Amino acid sequence: MPRVRVAVVGSGFAGSLLARVLKVQGHDVVLLERGTHPRFAIGESSTPLANLTLERLARRYGLDDCYHLAAHGRWVARFPEIARGLKRGFTFYRHHAGRPFAVDRTRTERLLVAASPNDQVADNHWLRADVDHHFVRAAVAAGVEYRDRTEVTAELLETIGADFVVDASGPGGFLARQLDIPSALHRMHTRAGLLFSHFDGVRLFSDVVPGLPAGPYPDDWAAVHHIIDEGWMYSLRFDHGVTSAGFLLRDGLPGTPDEMWRHLLTRYPTIGALFCDAQPVMPLAYKPRIQHRLTRAAANGWAMLPHAFAFVDPLFSTGIAWSLRAIERLASCFENGGPTEDDLARYDALLGAEADQIDWLVAGAYRAMARFDLFAAHSMIYFATVSYAEVRQRVHPDQDVAWSGFLGVGDAEIGGVPRASFRRLAHVRSAADARAFVKWVRNAIAARNVCGLANPAAHHCYPVDLDVLLGRHTVLGMSRQSLVSALPALRGFA
Repeated sequence: MPRVRVAVVGSGFAGSLLARVLKVQGHDVVLLERGTHPRFAIGESSTPLANLTLERLARRYGLDDCYHLAAHGRWVARFPEIARGLKRGFTFYRHHAGRPFAVDRTRTERLLVAASPNDQVADNHWLRADVDHHFVRAAVAAGVEYRDRTEVTAELLETIGADFVVDASGPGGFLARQLDIPSALHRMHTRAGLLFSHFDGVRLFSDVVPGLPAGPYPDDWAAVHHIIDEGWMYSLRFDHGVTSAGFLLRDGLPGTPDEMWRHLLTRYPTIGALFCDAQPVMPLAYKPRIQHRLTRAAANGWAMLPHAFAFVDPLFSTGIAWSLRAIERLASCFENGGPTEDDLARYDALLGAEADQIDWLVAGAYRAMARFDLFAAHSMIYFATVSYAEVRQRVHPDQDVAWSGFLGVGDAEIGGVPRASFRRLAHVRSAADARAFVKWVRNAIAARNVCGLANPAAHHCYPVDLDVLLGRHTVLGMSRQSLVSALPALRGFA
């Protein structure tokens, strides 16, 4: 195999991991970083599909740490020094201005979707400062040449002698500037700013709102989403007591970040009670718009990882999974000496389609936030798509899975549903329209619904239920007995 000199710009987890994989393959890799490690980054949530990709990378390239970091129990046992948080699923609450969160039996505006059957195999919140630092050290240990405090220029890359450049930075990164790649932000329907920090002393929701019906996991040990009139708030609790939290706001608010924060906590009393004793561990910050999008993701001699190409919103925790899928794709290209023109065209087209898909999904969720029944129904599109993909990939391993479309892109059964839902939501005006939309979603996801989602009898609580999965064996194209035989391939059922 020809040896390629590759420059990777940006040493977050994605850039560092790709650099290490390419080094393991035998390529000559230099990892370039403008800053240093450890450094602050907001909390981020992994997902079942992200961890499945980590496990595939671990097996294919002998990366033992990736295997251990792909499940909460293994992470705690093998890397206790790397901070992380237990993530059992996705928790959503709808808050109303001036009113505490109401517990009203089946009408409680609360949605819980489990992502794992137990803590041992659960997903994790990533404290990115620790995780990124780990991955860059692992890259160096593998033999990657690492240069930090380095301003990347065309002259530097020429001196390095790079045959191929991967931009693993962020918005407005090196390649966007160097190649003068036009922005495609006008194509995006999602628009939100971010008000954020990390906090000590955030209270548990179960302590602030007692009497909630039992769910499939403890509400707080999840990616927690507080939906409000202005947008939504994320809350990611780490095992060492710190919570990463931030408001995603459609429109800015007057005042400083601290004044904006106090206004929102006063306006929503239950959120205010959760954070009444919390102290920020760093100053609150506000970014007026976090979305970005370029017109190209790859061409001859270069490629971007997703975060350098486009970012939509953290609502459905797509960031880590999408980045890892892109790493897997580029790594497969370098196994044969380097990406061909066709490889790069395929990569570019997929990232563009996937950015659109995430945007339709998230923008639809923002449209639905005013009514919890609409939001819960629309979110089922995400959960049906990713749960089907995870189960399918585990029980039917496919060597070419890296090139399957993320979030159903290219899937004739469900690939067009996020866009259709986004458009339908624009025309929901009445209670009858809402009921019709909920019914439409149930039918639209039926061909990929392996988890019994969109079931009114579930009252918005969805555990990992093997009986439901077995009952839907035909959705996977399997007999019941063949699915029973394949169950050890699923997380937590070996």
